[in-house]
Amino acid sequence: MILALDTSTAACTAALLERDGTIVASRDELIGRGHAERLVPMIEEMLDGHVPSKILVGVGPGSFTGLRVGIAAAHGMAIGWSVPLSGMNSLALLAATAPPGEGKIAAAMTGGHGELFVQTFNRKKLTATGPIHNLTPAAAAAKVDAPLVVGSGAAALVEARHSGEALPLLPSASRALALPELMRMLECKPIYGRAPDARPMAA
Repeated sequence: MILALDTSTAACTAALLERDGTIVASRDELIGRGHAERLVPMIEEMLDGHVPSKILVGVGPGSFTGLRVGIAAAHGMAIGWSVPLSGMNSLALLAATAPPGEGKIAAAMTGGHGELFVQTFNRKKLTATGPIHNLTPAAAAAKVDAPLVVGSGAAALVEARHSGEALPLLPSASRALALPELMRMLECKPIYGRAPDARPMAA
């Protein structure tokens, strides 16, 4: 069984999956802050003593703090259980959480300073049709033409564009194995999407 988890947003989400994608158990909790306190107990409850054969963790982009919490926990569990660990694209996971359909879909997460993390995908195959962007809603509206936009930043993008449909979804780890293999074979380090706000002090 595969343990998948993501803490890139206000949601704390984890799932235990068979290799064919069958959901053995899943948890999706909207917690805002506090991933560090809730994530491991949630996983322990869900596993109920079982040990997964692999771990998949969302590596972003998304919340700086949330990403660090999820990735650190995944690394610790992988070492403790001696199981392989891979990263997955959190925006792709968000797109995978949307209802199935055809054409393009964009995943948009609220980032810092009023900007959005945005990426466009083929809605059916969930393959990326463009890179990850960190843009203002207005700039994203000029660049993203997908008719459906999902995520915490969807409403801002659609409002700025004056067209399309916005679904304020949160990612669900239960959809991890719906991602193309390349989207869930990433290095386990955060994709921040933009430079951190903190800067080293001048000497």
